[in-house]
Amino acid sequence: MTIGTLAKTAGVGVETVRYYQRRGLMSEPEKPYGGIRHYDEQALARLHFIRASQWLGFSLDEIGELLTLQDGAHCDEARELGEQKLTSVRRKISRLQQIERALNELVQKCSSGHGDVYCPLMASLNDGVEDATTDKHKVR
Repeated sequence: MTIGTLAKTAGVGVETVRYYQRRGLMSEPEKPYGGIRHYDEQALARLHFIRASQWLGFSLDEIGELLTLQDGAHCDEARELGEQKLTSVRRKISRLQQIERALNELVQKCSSGHGDVYCPLMASLNDGVEDATTDKHKVR
């Protein structure tokens, strides 16, 4: 298949395929003299692997590492990369939950206004919200 067909089948743009090639994540097939490069099912499978890895949150650098382990003989190393990503995702979820609690508290304060033109949400954004890594989530 041509690069256009490959890209379309994988649900990406042609420039995405070329970018992955420049990054060394995909190889570029030989171009026959005066002809067009043709990609096989392995190239499509590799594109699917890259996209699935991105969906799981792996960076392109991390995907490059995973691709070197793709033969299945390096399960311990692959698991270690997966564990690192899982730890990172859990940290992000925790941080987002802290942000959710802080925003919820500020929105509730806005809802309980008493006729003033004072807005607790806007005031806290102007003054800065306390470090979200603490459990206080109070306005300074």
